[in-house]
Amino acid sequence: MRRGGGAVLATERYGSAQSWKYLEKDGMIERTRDGREGETRSNSVVGVFKSVFLPQGYPDSVSDDYLQYQFWDTLQAFSSSLSGTLATQASLKGVGVGNQEATVAAATATWLLRDGTGMLGRILFAWQKGTKLDSEAKKWRLFADVLNDIAMFMEILAPYFPTCFTLIVCTAGIFKSIVGVAGGATRAALTVHQARRDNMADISAKDGSQETLVNLAGLLVSLILIPLVTDNAVLTLSLFFLFTILHLFANYKAVRSVVMETFNEARLSIVLQQYLKDKRILSPIEANQKEPVFLEFGKTAPIKLGVRLQDVVQSQEELNLALKENNMPYLLGIRNGCVCVCLGPEASVRNEIRAVCQAVWLSNMLSHPTSREPICAPMQQTKGLWKMVHESFKLMDANFDPFLKGVEAAGWDIKRTLLDWDEWRVEWKTKSS
Repeated sequence: MRRGGGAVLATERYGSAQSWKYLEKDGMIERTRDGREGETRSNSVVGVFKSVFLPQGYPDSVSDDYLQYQFWDTLQAFSSSLSGTLATQASLKGVGVGNQEATVAAATATWLLRDGTGMLGRILFAWQKGTKLDSEAKKWRLFADVLNDIAMFMEILAPYFPTCFTLIVCTAGIFKSIVGVAGGATRAALTVHQARRDNMADISAKDGSQETLVNLAGLLVSLILIPLVTDNAVLTLSLFFLFTILHLFANYKAVRSVVMETFNEARLSIVLQQYLKDKRILSPIEANQKEPVFLEFGKTAPIKLGVRLQDVVQSQEELNLALKENNMPYLLGIRNGCVCVCLGPEASVRNEIRAVCQAVWLSNMLSHPTSREPICAPMQQTKGLWKMVHESFKLMDANFDPFLKGVEAAGWDIKRTLLDWDEWRVEWKTKSS
């Protein structure tokens, strides 16, 4: 094959952005780039920018939602940087910067108390909610940013309440420590999702470069803002609310743009309910659009996964009821309004998905008892609850296999999950055995 006067000996490309060809010319091999010369010059600048701020191999090395997420994440980081400047100025004013009567010792003590309470808050939050940050990364990511804005608002107001200044800044310090844990952990979870070539370190490093560039831009703008807002409470609050609205909007758009292909409880519930309704399997994009991104409390009966055996059954009779209609390596039970799942050590990912499907169905039945009168009429009685459990096994026997094939065909990753399992694993025996 000849092109441009020479035979094409080979072609090569760098990712999906650049392509080159090797031509035979006068007995020598000449390497030229495909595309017009003007495009080459313009693309050189873009190429340098990409190599500095985007992961190697972009866009093939990242998830499809990467660019949209990073755009909104950059916008929220910029607005947060400006809000942080206003909060920092207020905090410095509160500890006595510019006040001749303030002492270094008092300011240092206030700062140390704020940092100390923040450290304790960080430890306690990681202990209580650390396992939730993987399975509900979107919710906790948005929660962290809302809490961060609340903390900065408290720091801005603190100088106007001198008698409570230390208490306010310490509380804000606790909030910011929680933000640090939740924000950092959920960012790591999102990086795992975005990394399509096991390039989490590269994506994380380039994300840091992007954030540094944004903070630098925010610093330059802050140098202009500081002289304007000094001793002007109305302008300070007005700008803070403006930046906060922009920050929260950008964060909402950022988490909404993320399309995860792995199941957590919310996404599995959305896909399962749609399937049971009309046999239609939602794609990852459709399910992620319906997934709630705000923390919800008490809307459905809670589900506890990987619990102890005594959380499911407390007698031989209950164990026999739990094993009735059940040939799976897990047990389900309803206790104190919660759906509890006890997992066996040999359970596979497929078994875990099926168990959560049953738990989700039971949770919906408990939350909406009027939708199934024959089953839910004796719901407060033990036999009625076990009847629901037995029906859930029959429902899964009839629907789970085609459901699982459908979700895999729709693009869901069923080799791993983000379901929030605890670590208890139980081997049970029937009375006869």
